[in-house]
Amino acid sequence: MLLVKDVMITDVVTVEPNVNVRRAVRAMNDFEIGCLIVVEAGRVVGILTERDVLKRVVDEGRNPDKTPVKEVMSKPPITINPDADLEAAIELMFKHKIKKLPVVENGKLVGLVTFTDIVRAQPALIHTIKRFMEAYEVPKSLSKVVKYYVV
Repeated sequence: MLLVKDVMITDVVTVEPNVNVRRAVRAMNDFEIGCLIVVEAGRVVGILTERDVLKRVVDEGRNPDKTPVKEVMSKPPITINPDADLEAAIELMFKHKIKKLPVVENGKLVGLVTFTDIVRAQPALIHTIKRFMEAYEVPKSLSKVVKYYVV
């Protein structure tokens, strides 16, 4: 069985909590990524996703130049250890209705693992994914990814 450390990316783009949302979104666009891990003093304090920006900035009419990331990021962060198996990562994702997990070891960010990374790396986990789909309520965004790879 593969572990989280076998499929995670280690070159994670981070942002500090006091950075404004416009700068954070510019970084997401520059790196062509869908999230930034929010780090303060070397510790993961949250995650900023495209969905957070749409829901908590655009939809609420907030000014991205004056809104700090810490006001709109998802927190507390749901994280996983690099030595955890992929089934544990999938279960966390389904349980918390998320698609991305910061990977933390000894309190420090060491990587990021996504649902897509897991499915691409280990197609044999499809049966596990189906089991979790039955056990947890699956949000639409995760359901779309599951259907793309599983169905």
